[in-house]
Amino acid sequence: MTFLEFKEKMFHLACFHIYQVYAWQPDFDRNNLSRWIRKGYIIRLRQGYFAFPEYKNMPDYSLYFANRIYRPSYISLHTALAFYGMIPEAVVQITSVASLKTASFRNDFGEYSYKNVKENLLFGYERKPMAGNRTIQFATPEKALLDLLYLYPFYDSGQELEKLRLDENFLHDDLNKELLMDYCARFQNKALARRIKLLFKAYDL
Repeated sequence: MTFLEFKEKMFHLACFHIYQVYAWQPDFDRNNLSRWIRKGYIIRLRQGYFAFPEYKNMPDYSLYFANRIYRPSYISLHTALAFYGMIPEAVVQITSVASLKTASFRNDFGEYSYKNVKENLLFGYERKPMAGNRTIQFATPEKALLDLLYLYPFYDSGQELEKLRLDENFLHDDLNKELLMDYCARFQNKALARRIKLLFKAYDL
């Protein structure tokens, strides 16, 4: 098999797993992948997952791959908060929440970080459309904020919460406080509920 034949078959997937290759060609020589990686024809995203370098020049694929290479997961925490303009800092890592164990990966598309939560806490995200009729699983602003306060328990005082420098215009005008409280109740976590009360006080909500 030539690389061009391989690319013609797999390119439309954007991100593919080795098992998808075997489903197409059961006798595929996996050494081909190592050789093509060395030549820069394909990129290893993590063990077993690959992509084509052309997708580096296409918008949103680094986010799309975050969903694909560690599932089930959705983008949340600092990446989501920065996306919504809720925190001022530029975020280097692409941060996600997953029901699998905490993990991180680095590849040519970026740095990926995943924080573990129980499966029943995988809610509060929506599918955001992107190019190519694909979607990205992305936390709502309310869930991203709750995920942060749940997974980073050191935000346990008004002073620490103020260090987040959350955008007050967003908090007052765009944050759905009723939805926030509904989501908070689903966590069934007293410490988180306390942090939300401190947040409301710190930002005069």
